Amino acid sequence: MSATIANASDSSREQAISILEKGGLVAIPTETVYGLGSDATSGIAVAKIYETKGRPSFNPLISHVHDLDAALEQGVFNRTALCLADKFWPGPLTIIVPFKQTGTVCDLARAGLSTIAVRVPLHKFTLQLLEDFKKPIVAPSANLSGKLSPTCADHVNNDLGEKIELIIDDGPSCNGIESTVIDCTHDTPRLLRFGAIPQENIEKFIGPLETANLKNDAPSSPGQLLKHYAPNAVLRVNVTKPNPNEALLGFGKTINATLNLSKSGNLVEAASNLFSMLRELDKDYDKIGVVPIPNMGIGIAINDRLWRATK
Repeated sequence: MSATIANASDSSREQAISILEKGGLVAIPTETVYGLGSDATSGIAVAKIYETKGRPSFNPLISHVHDLDAALEQGVFNRTALCLADKFWPGPLTIIVPFKQTGTVCDLARAGLSTIAVRVPLHKFTLQLLEDFKKPIVAPSANLSGKLSPTCADHVNNDLGEKIELIIDDGPSCNGIESTVIDCTHDTPRLLRFGAIPQENIEKFIGPLETANLKNDAPSSPGQLLKHYAPNAVLRVNVTKPNPNEALLGFGKTINATLNLSKSGNLVEAASNLFSMLRELDKDYDKIGVVPIPNMGIGIAINDRLWRATK
């Protein structure tokens, strides 16, 4: 089965909403690159993105919303963040702010962090999609991991045409490069990713930016997740028998698990439950043991994150 490619229209927008509401994936156009969209509030839907892209990696994803009011429902904006949003939104600027306690974006989309990356895209079709869907949409680049970012529907179809239901075609992306990312959770804003808005344009507006070590410090960089979120409890992996007073995080047919990532042995479900279950166990236990997780597909990412959390 191959994806349906549909021109941007009212009918294709309705089709996209129907798929998203069922937890499916839709490739959507933006002014930066084409994104692989899913419901940002659903851990299962977000986990499908990592699986579909072929190199599952629980890095924080950007939540797209239709305006600043919608962003304020998810994050806590300080004065600098509000100024940036007012100046550059809609547009290719992603702003990282503290996650609001009442926000709805799921743990997996935020990589278990207490922050959220949010953006209002400058694209007519996608803005209307966001407004009609009434929930944030995460949309990393709609390509197989390691491939060039897609800037037209054909690029998406070449990479993912056999893996997703719908590709919305609205011609070439006008920018063709990802959004600039600014972290507003520090006293001085930090540039985490160079992108479509040049650094100097931002500094002319709000003053000098700190430049993070883009390899090691940026929370959006690959492989950094559990340096930013790990349980306070001592964590053991590949556990076949728990120690006394140790919670057991199970998978599949684990007997006597305190919690089970997926009783049916579904790795996508396990990925969607990973952060929330670690957090839940962390409230009541000083020690957590995790049973062996199959090291295949999205299970590779689960194991990588668990291993990092033991450090």
